[in-house]
Amino acid sequence: MTNKSRWIIAALLACGTAAGAQGPVGKDLFIRGAFNGWGTDNAMVYKGKGVYEADILISPGNHAFKVGSKDWSAEWVIDPNASVKVATDTDYRMDTSAGPEDYLFVKTTAPYKFSVDVSDPKAPKLRVTRLPNPAVAAINPHKGHQQQTAVAYPTFDGKQETVRFSVQDAAAPLRTYAQSTTMQLRDPGPQYAVYSEPEGLPVSRTGNLAFDALFALAATEMRQDSVSEIKDGNYNGGAAIPCECFETGEKWHYVWTRDLSYAVDLGLAMLDPARTRNSLDFKLSAFRKGLARAQQVAGSADGLQVIQDTGSGGSWPVSTDRVTWAFGAEEALKSLPAAERKPFAARALKALSNTIENDRIAAFDKASGLYTGEQSFLDWRDQSYAAWIVNDLSSMASSKSLSTNVGHYKALTLAASLAAEHGDDARARKYKGWARELKSAINARLWLPGAGMYSSLSAGHFDGAPMHKFDWLGQSLAIVTGIADGAKARSILARYPHGPMGAPVIYPQQQGMPVYHNRAMWPFVTAYGLKAAAMAGNASVADAAYDTLMRGAAVNLSNMENLEWLSGQPLLLDEANPSLIGPVINSRRQLWSVGAYLGMVVENVFGVSMEPGGIRVQPFITAKLRREAFGKTDAIALHGLRLHGKQVDVRVELPPASAAGGYYEVAKVTLNGAQVSQQIRLDQLKAANTITVTLGALRAGESAIHRVSADPYAESPAVFGPREPVISSLAAANGQAVAIDIGAGGNPSGTVYNVYRDGKLVAAGLAAGTWRDPGATKGSCYAVEAQFEKSGNRSHHSAPRCVDGGLHIPVTDARVKASLGVQGQNARFAAPHIKGWGKPGDRFAVDGIKVDSAGRYRVQVQYHNAANQINLGISGGVKWLAVKDAAGRIAAQGVVQLPHARVEKENTPLVYSTPLEARLKAGTYRLELSDFYNMSYLESNSTFSAAGGVEGPSNVFDIYGIRILKSN
Repeated sequence: MTNKSRWIIAALLACGTAAGAQGPVGKDLFIRGAFNGWGTDNAMVYKGKGVYEADILISPGNHAFKVGSKDWSAEWVIDPNASVKVATDTDYRMDTSAGPEDYLFVKTTAPYKFSVDVSDPKAPKLRVTRLPNPAVAAINPHKGHQQQTAVAYPTFDGKQETVRFSVQDAAAPLRTYAQSTTMQLRDPGPQYAVYSEPEGLPVSRTGNLAFDALFALAATEMRQDSVSEIKDGNYNGGAAIPCECFETGEKWHYVWTRDLSYAVDLGLAMLDPARTRNSLDFKLSAFRKGLARAQQVAGSADGLQVIQDTGSGGSWPVSTDRVTWAFGAEEALKSLPAAERKPFAARALKALSNTIENDRIAAFDKASGLYTGEQSFLDWRDQSYAAWIVNDLSSMASSKSLSTNVGHYKALTLAASLAAEHGDDARARKYKGWARELKSAINARLWLPGAGMYSSLSAGHFDGAPMHKFDWLGQSLAIVTGIADGAKARSILARYPHGPMGAPVIYPQQQGMPVYHNRAMWPFVTAYGLKAAAMAGNASVADAAYDTLMRGAAVNLSNMENLEWLSGQPLLLDEANPSLIGPVINSRRQLWSVGAYLGMVVENVFGVSMEPGGIRVQPFITAKLRREAFGKTDAIALHGLRLHGKQVDVRVELPPASAAGGYYEVAKVTLNGAQVSQQIRLDQLKAANTITVTLGALRAGESAIHRVSADPYAESPAVFGPREPVISSLAAANGQAVAIDIGAGGNPSGTVYNVYRDGKLVAAGLAAGTWRDPGATKGSCYAVEAQFEKSGNRSHHSAPRCVDGGLHIPVTDARVKASLGVQGQNARFAAPHIKGWGKPGDRFAVDGIKVDSAGRYRVQVQYHNAANQINLGISGGVKWLAVKDAAGRIAAQGVVQLPHARVEKENTPLVYSTPLEARLKAGTYRLELSDFYNMSYLESNSTFSAAGGVEGPSNVFDIYGIRILKSN
């Protein structure tokens, strides 16, 4: 909360102002936390005498929470510098400013009363009290139902959960099902669900009641996620925004670019193309009107482009996976009727072109041929990056990730296709060329031959090595998009580790981190693994995916956001280590999980996928699926699929079940009784159609799968990586050899260390201690990784350290020329600085920079950006840096990023921007910093509640100086 807000509260109370419905605070307050998706479902009610209360039914877990207003202008925590574990029946003084979340540990589902007493406006008090559980009458949802079946699911601890399915009338055109489970659910509620097959969506009839019911559950949840308005506390003052869109889940009532795009690509676009188009269109934005535009910004005058949502370091281009929009757009374009497709295709081309052109300027590394930016969807930095990265987000911004680069590839290939369609052959050739070069760079730079998989990500600047870290989304997308050839695809599918319940989204796991992206399975990622397995013919990996998706939906009564990977639990309750409990957030009917399940049935089981101008029919039914899911029938059917306004029924005729492995080839396809190819043109379809697929021989295909297992409560070296080590000191000796002291980072015996110089491995298998490199030069930079000898699992790299300390020029230097004056040091920032620099028109330059010898250099800005927290916002600094020689000629220029940085009460550490690479001759140079743009410049963010929103764009930070380092 701002000082102004504190003053208003104090004034209201001091003057005895009559409190209305909002109470003396003058605004609505909410308990916002992991149990409600950080939303506004739990409003505090003013009870008088300065006390606000909210009663909330909370399930087991270690729940993070804050007291906050709808727009987060009020944000109260107990300690602004540290999280506090809250005990019940205890008073806590709150700080009315932003800070880390507090936690409430809950062992069993129960109602809790949250009370906030603001009688003393300078010291609000929080108290949490457990209330008695209300009595609940037992209900049998299956009573009177015509058919019932039960499915037993073994658990990780040697027990089992039972899921029961029933149907009221099996002969009804649209059935009503009941589903109950013995597993304790993640969120409070009954242990059963009752749902009906929605009108207008397809239904399955397979002779397997559980299979048909789970498909109906996914269709029901798709309809629940189909809304007429969306909302997020950070936008539009928390008020609803009209949109015939998909919302993201039960706890997430907004539309986010990557969630939506993957969901519709996996299965939703085919089933509701109009809502898909609306949702995708909502994630496009032009620049704000009247905004001054830097000359380096590319694209059309309005700047229409894909939105990078709020996030790490202040959003784009720290994160650049907004390009995943292309996955969804491509499927929408295949599914929309011609009259609706045409205007959307033109708009998609414009938005993709503007996005591509500006990403090429701000986030493309010419040296590697790869795009920079955070991993796609793995956007909780400490969950999947080195622990030190939270203090150096510039290094995350300059790293390159597999999943995000595959997204750029998809954007380029789709834009090339649309450009050709619109007669823009020059643009089509350009984007095809860029896509071809990117595919080559991904295979050259990120493929690890020894691992037989792609590296998930490279280290950032001063290192750059591809790390031995792996993620299932990136691997699967590389296969699905064709970046991986057949041999690479087979290798990936055979080598990526699968636990007893399925494939984790990252491998190996991170120590000291709770379950969310770390130690987790995400159904949408599993579904991409299924698509990849089907393409490459790996029945074992496909079977693992089928099992994961069906089990997860069955035992949870919903398509959950994520699950702990070794146990399959929606919440692994670890009372001994409450900080590791998780998944820390988990929503029912998560949109991309729903899309994943629907796509699994329609595309993989029944084999129907959209192609430009037609459909393809290619079921991937394994011997195991046929035997275990469809063993009681000779044919399965999908009824009521609507494609381009025409009804399509699909019947798959099954061969006899076999005890062998593999998958069944397609022997014959007929359309309305006439034999056709597996590619069916739209003009071949009538108003109503029946496609019959006859499966033939059982093909062995690929069966290799890498299985791993461990105790889900232990951080076993078998499935975890080591903690990253540290370079505790680095010193040049006699102007030649460099001595590096390797700190173990807390790793146990059986850990060895590998040293990288300038991104190349130069020593392996070392013990912690001192190592000397006789091959060092002044421009050498080093990083170290830890490796468990037995499992081979490796850590992230240490923070890099360079031999050259560089030339540092503070803002107090006479050579610095700026439009804003220098301010003195204070307790928080112990150095003189230029405060709040970066508004359009602000000037900053450094003259007379002397370079003694020709070579490669890296130029960085020393700064601090406190516009928002490191995991939030749209106000990361994005500027244009130019280096000019004595004659005024450009020697080097490009975008530098200045992401949000951490703030401490005293002695906040200063940070550096991403570096500008410059090849300079000996001589004198001038440095100039000017504007570029960030996501706050987009019209869609004009209602954002924090920096860069309602008060206008924010691209400002404090400058402390510049640094120039010699580079090899």
